[in-house]
Amino acid sequence: MRTILITFSLLICFVITSHAGVEGVYGKGITLSEVTPISKINDHPEKYVGQRVLVEGMILEVCTSRGCWIYLSSDRPYEKMRVKVTDGEIVFPVAASGHTARVEGVVQEMRRSKQDVIDWKKHLAEEKGTTFDPSTVTGPEITYRLRGLGAIIN
Repeated sequence: MRTILITFSLLICFVITSHAGVEGVYGKGITLSEVTPISKINDHPEKYVGQRVLVEGMILEVCTSRGCWIYLSSDRPYEKMRVKVTDGEIVFPVAASGHTARVEGVVQEMRRSKQDVIDWKKHLAEEKGTTFDPSTVTGPEITYRLRGLGAIIN
């Protein structure tokens, strides 16, 4: 019985400390009150380019080298949005993965040549410690992301 209580106590301590220090305001905080669904932006991203929006979702992934980007889950299954912040201005902790966040920022269009796409995907693979096959890139790409200005993580 004593072993079970000690194990349970250690488990509780681990859960509490693994989420400690993540919640809070990042960057400039949030000024908007109306959330724009990520699915709505993904459906017609060109309509939102240059606009300041507030999005909300679960943090799916965090940049492990600088905390300079996150992926937020959409309100629609199997969709997500990349949020990029200026290096050093906001640093998202890796432990934020799994937490809900509201992020305010400006929607950006990213146009990349075929070579830029290869370089970008190679960089992402290096960050994640995975391999990348350049032959999988067939041409230039247009992607959209949110330039994060402020966030609140719960």
